[in-house]
Amino acid sequence: MGVVEDTEPPLKRAKLLLADESNGNSSSIRATSSVNNSLGDLMARPLTSSSQGDDETIGSRGVIKKSEFVRIITRALYSLGYGKTGAMLEEESGIPMHQSVVKVFLQQVKEGKWDESVATLHRIGLVDEKAVKAASFFLLEQKFLELLKLEKIADALGTLRNEIVPLCVNTKRVHELASALISPSKFMSLSSSGKGKESVSSRSKVLEELQNLLPASVMIPEKRLECLVESSLHIQRDSCVYHNTLDSDLSLFTDHQCGKHQIPSRTVQILESHTDEVWFLQFSHNGKYLASSSKDQTAIIWEFTSQIKADGQFSLKHKLMGHQKPVTAILWSPDDRQVLTCGAEEVIRRWNVDSGDCIHTYEKGGVGPISCGWYSDGQGIIAGMTDRSICMWDLDGREMECWKGQRTQKVSDIAMTDDGKWVVSVCKGSVISLFDREATVERLIEEEDMITSFSLSNDNKYLLVNLLNQEIRLWNIEGEPKIVMRYKGHKRSRFLIRSCFGGYKQAFIASGSEDSQVYIWHRSTGKLIIELPGHAGAVNCVSWSPTNLHMLASASDDGTIRIWGLDKINQQNQKKQVQASSSNGVLHRCNGN
Repeated sequence: MGVVEDTEPPLKRAKLLLADESNGNSSSIRATSSVNNSLGDLMARPLTSSSQGDDETIGSRGVIKKSEFVRIITRALYSLGYGKTGAMLEEESGIPMHQSVVKVFLQQVKEGKWDESVATLHRIGLVDEKAVKAASFFLLEQKFLELLKLEKIADALGTLRNEIVPLCVNTKRVHELASALISPSKFMSLSSSGKGKESVSSRSKVLEELQNLLPASVMIPEKRLECLVESSLHIQRDSCVYHNTLDSDLSLFTDHQCGKHQIPSRTVQILESHTDEVWFLQFSHNGKYLASSSKDQTAIIWEFTSQIKADGQFSLKHKLMGHQKPVTAILWSPDDRQVLTCGAEEVIRRWNVDSGDCIHTYEKGGVGPISCGWYSDGQGIIAGMTDRSICMWDLDGREMECWKGQRTQKVSDIAMTDDGKWVVSVCKGSVISLFDREATVERLIEEEDMITSFSLSNDNKYLLVNLLNQEIRLWNIEGEPKIVMRYKGHKRSRFLIRSCFGGYKQAFIASGSEDSQVYIWHRSTGKLIIELPGHAGAVNCVSWSPTNLHMLASASDDGTIRIWGLDKINQQNQKKQVQASSSNGVLHRCNGN
């Protein structure tokens, strides 16, 4: 590169340069300047020397300290494996990543020179005495463990008694180390197996632990620059009320901002195979299927295929027939291979998705189901009955549990968390029960008005509750239940309207409405983002695809299901009616078991 060879280390060269500058040595300045000028032919101009002071700031707002900024960049370069470039930045900027005493300290730690490292630690000049003691304790603990490993019991005892104990830190750990002297072989066998905290840490692990004990200004965290950049991206993402794309779409080159076009807002398909009001629908966990149930006493499994159209469309796979009353719900098994259908106050049927055959019928003499759901492992079903009880069956129909608790009304909704621990149900008009199956303890969520339905978030930490007063409330049910957000704007006066979570990390709330529209809110702010017209009757239920962020389905009293996607066409073409897809699906009747 035409650079004069200099055998001195980068930091030493930088120190000599500063020293000569302070002594007015112009020849040294000229020599260094010639090197910088040669490098300048191939790279950007160097940052100015730190002699201007640590208080110098950069950036339009004057809040970024230049010295910290350069040190963090240098740390990132070393972490990325660009050691030569990092050393060159230290040289050109005159800003070392670490103070010379810190560099000595780190080298001593790498070489396992514990006594020297403790002495150097005290020369760094830390104000926080607790941090100094904690770091000293940790270093001396490594010394103790290494002596123990070398079977130098007397030296280990001396280190513990004369160096570790006087620090008066972590008495519990001191006792553990003392017990190790009684049976060193057993202690070290636990160490070699990786059990407990007794293992002799590798030098890299020691440095990682010291990073947690010492101030970041002394030891810059390895991934500090990455952490700052990620934090900035996440703040931009979280402040964007329309954000509905994967993190892979974020870029460092521009500030992130989505538009409404990322929210499903255009009808891309209308499904019309039901002959009466459609009351319920739900996407399968893998997003390949959509299931719907209707007042027409049937349920339908729709299959999504990309062969039909460029963007893919749904076609009727099976129409499930056999119920003698309206089908209030259809729910997917955890593995998506089966579905349950709930006939209103009639029976529950289990169906095979591949064949469309009815596998089993569940019923109890004198009572019928109001709601149903799957066990978390798919090996049983749970149902709310007309006598206000909750019953559980195994797949073969054997009743395993049945209880009433504090229920004063029929259980209109019921669900089990993914870990199988909690059963969530509506137990009174304005009360939701969270029943702990392991501890047999019931916690209650009391609402201000009649509850009509609820929905669990994917992480089982939040509960979306629809109320009679035209309000949807989001509850955090981790620990003590508390209201997180309220959503308003939709219409509900007579019918059961359902809502759901959806979009990127379930950042949106969608709901049906009696005014024939679909409503979508931003989950964390409660802001109403968009209203989707199109249906000719009340929208009873909505479901957001778990695998396609830009697909939403809605079921209506007009007997249709609308599939909503991104608005990719011109406004002039948006008014064109989307043609209903035709299907050659096969009808299947169920005789029960």
